[in-house]
Amino acid sequence: MTTPTRVVVVGASIGGLTAAETLRQEGFHGEIIVLGDEPRLPYTRPPLSKQILLGDWEPEQAAIRTAAELDGLDIQVRTGCTATALDLETRTVHTTDGPVPFDELIIATGTDPRPHPLLPWAPTLRTMEDALHLRDRVRASDRIAVIGTGILGSEIASAARAHDAETLLIGRSGMLGFGGVGTLLAPELARLHADNGVELALSADVTTAAPLASGGSDLTLGDGTTHRVDLAVAMIGGAPRTAWLTTSGLSVADGVACDSDGFAAPGVSAVGDVAAWADPETGRHVRVEHQSNAIEQAIAVATRLTHGASAAQPIPLFWSEIHHTRIHAYGWFAPERALVDMTHADGRGTVHGSRDADGRVHGVVGWNAAPRDFRTARAAVLASTPTLISQS
Repeated sequence: MTTPTRVVVVGASIGGLTAAETLRQEGFHGEIIVLGDEPRLPYTRPPLSKQILLGDWEPEQAAIRTAAELDGLDIQVRTGCTATALDLETRTVHTTDGPVPFDELIIATGTDPRPHPLLPWAPTLRTMEDALHLRDRVRASDRIAVIGTGILGSEIASAARAHDAETLLIGRSGMLGFGGVGTLLAPELARLHADNGVELALSADVTTAAPLASGGSDLTLGDGTTHRVDLAVAMIGGAPRTAWLTTSGLSVADGVACDSDGFAAPGVSAVGDVAAWADPETGRHVRVEHQSNAIEQAIAVATRLTHGASAAQPIPLFWSEIHHTRIHAYGWFAPERALVDMTHADGRGTVHGSRDADGRVHGVVGWNAAPRDFRTARAAVLASTPTLISQS
């Protein structure tokens, strides 16, 4: 293994910075450059739709490291520097600040929110600036429509109710989703929203929309109902941020396609929401849009670059807090594997597992579960999935 002297990380969020920090922790002494397109130093994104939007935190509380801490680690973070192209032949990242050569490249650019085709004026949520703008709008609104029935849609609806706004949650699938769990929690999520005063329109997509001079919107849904709202928020998913890789030669159909160790090409790895790692069991390329996965993948890639050894394929772990209800999920879920009760009699909350016909536990969900109960359930997933160790 040839030891690189310069590692460039494109993407200055938790995945990119974790990769940089892990390189240092594992003994890499070369140059580390992290490129970020935002004017801020790296911060963690889950609080944007929770503590920041609720008004419980200010931006500095989401910061991952201070400038002094980054200097102490000898990690160079270039803010306001956007990657525009990748040249694999010359091993160069082209940016708005000029070319940046590399020995090893780690791609951690995340996703961009998809704009709603009928509401291009509706705010979305990706950056700290987005969250602060949305917080101000939510505070000033009496009636809010949230379009999108994934985790972020539920979190925005929860925050809107916390600010005492009448809230309408709109979707066309008929079901509420929860990340990798899919719609297996849909009935429980629907009850949770209804119990907290959220109006649900889950089988009625927006068919027409008109902006109002006040900043609100008039919406018509597929069921024929009309709704005037002070604020409409679009939370209809994200697209991997790969436009800058179009001419690179990398496979970027739905994120950067990688093997089960995170390799996208010789000397190029990808982690986090933008990365589609190959499942070592099925070979399918899968993107997992959750912070814990970005952290685990970043650690695995940085460890491989430093020591040359492949690590275990990270098992997806994700969580949310909706209407003060903490929901954790760990593992893999499929619609054909219904969730079964795994709760201990003396436990708080509930724990459910996704089992196959042979009794193997592929994933577990904790619903306000005691931490010890959820840790026990996670161990059942680990014991059931010995093939997750990479063979590369």
